[in-house]
Amino acid sequence: MNTRGLLDQLLKSGQDLLQNQAGKTGGIGDLLGGKGGGGLGSLLSGAGGGALAAGAMGLLLGNKKARKYGGKALTYGGLAALGVIAYKAYGNWQAKQGAAVQGEPQTLDRLPPAQVEQHSQAILKALVAAAKSDGHVDERERALIEGEFVKLSSDQELQHWLHAELNKPLDPADVARAASTPEMAAEMYIASVMLVDEEHFMERAYLDELARQLKLDPALKSELENQVKLAASQ
Repeated sequence: MNTRGLLDQLLKSGQDLLQNQAGKTGGIGDLLGGKGGGGLGSLLSGAGGGALAAGAMGLLLGNKKARKYGGKALTYGGLAALGVIAYKAYGNWQAKQGAAVQGEPQTLDRLPPAQVEQHSQAILKALVAAAKSDGHVDERERALIEGEFVKLSSDQELQHWLHAELNKPLDPADVARAASTPEMAAEMYIASVMLVDEEHFMERAYLDELARQLKLDPALKSELENQVKLAASQ
């Protein structure tokens, strides 16, 4: 299952397209319906996979504001940039502990391909769950999201996996079980912070519970959130 390739496309999926679309529409209804000559159809009419990936990420964002998604660092760097953000946050947190550093953080930008794939699947699981955290993904929207993922990847195993993830009840404990290392937990939390609107009560509650289930130290949680804000401001 090539989760890495799909996730990298999503993370590089044209922040400007999403921001422009968010400025023209009122949320998921307008995005899908194409008010004012815009909508998903025109968003996906651009050339290449970047436009398709932007459409898929636009559907995942739904009514969420695209203002802080990723920043330039992720737009240009994709999956590797997410690893760099996690590495910096994890390293800063370790340094502040005052205890002996347990070795260099093994984030996905520093791992062999097989382990990057494992991290990628966990991160994509976190992204899909975060997209559902405000309750906006109904049956129709799930079908549309799946349709866009099919266009991005012909991997049948990946498509079946995504179908299952989209149709699961939202469960932070289930999401957290995908994290087999502390660094993976950090990356999953970063991806979740990127996608949610922290001012939305349900989404903030989901983030807090996810952090608890991931067993993130409160200081590390704060450091991860700060690094996402820094990346988004660049």
